[in-house]
Amino acid sequence: MARWLLTVSDRLESKEFPLTQEFISQILGVHSAGVTQAVSTLRLAGMIAYYRGQIKILNREALEKISCECYQILEDEFVRLLGNKPNKR
Repeated sequence: MARWLLTVSDRLESKEFPLTQEFISQILGVHSAGVTQAVSTLRLAGMIAYYRGQIKILNREALEKISCECYQILEDEFVRLLGNKPNKR
């Protein structure tokens, strides 16, 4: 989930965006209870804020640390293919 939130943030070029837990569960292919638990864990760790379908990334560096190494691999490939680096806010 951490990697996916970072990717959404990069593509939207914003640290705040509307996403419901139900939508996240559908996109990630997991039960909504798992999303609820992940959101709660990330909120308690101070990495994100979540309120009524709005997610705000509070600590990007911490999210990058807990995401798999595939996040940076995917970002590097995105830049290689499209020739631009997303503005990380």
